[in-house]
Amino acid sequence: MKVGIIMGSGSDKDVMKAAGRVLDEFGVSWSAHIISAHRAPELLLEQIIKMESDGVGCFIAGAGLAAHLPGVIASLTTIPVIGVPLRAALDGMDSLLSIVQMPKGIPVATVGINNSTNAALLAVQFLYSGDNDLQNKMKQYRSEMKEKFAKDNKEGVEL
Repeated sequence: MKVGIIMGSGSDKDVMKAAGRVLDEFGVSWSAHIISAHRAPELLLEQIIKMESDGVGCFIAGAGLAAHLPGVIASLTTIPVIGVPLRAALDGMDSLLSIVQMPKGIPVATVGINNSTNAALLAVQFLYSGDNDLQNKMKQYRSEMKEKFAKDNKEGVEL
């Protein structure tokens, strides 16, 4: 399975890079594209169809300002879509609310503002259904995260 990462603008690349790094860590194939839902809707539809036929099992869509991209993608496919609200106007709250308030019947999973890391981790969890190797990698990731947290906080913290 693959993940498709789509963002609406080149200025979104810095935030969305983290998703690619996480997917690489898990050995999940991905490709990223910049396609505006407003400026090039026909190109967006064409790319979604191509990615579906290439075996994409989940989309991660980063969007700021009007933040319609994740919802538009979700309206064009039945493959799960994870929206990453990007910090723009109103410190990203406008993007967050645009993405999370989808109409019934067209769901978009939504992560925190600028948190493409969590979007990629959620994509891995969507994809590992039936994939024991990927599921074991996620369990190892969680275990290592917990161990690091315990080690870093073993002696308490100075306030």
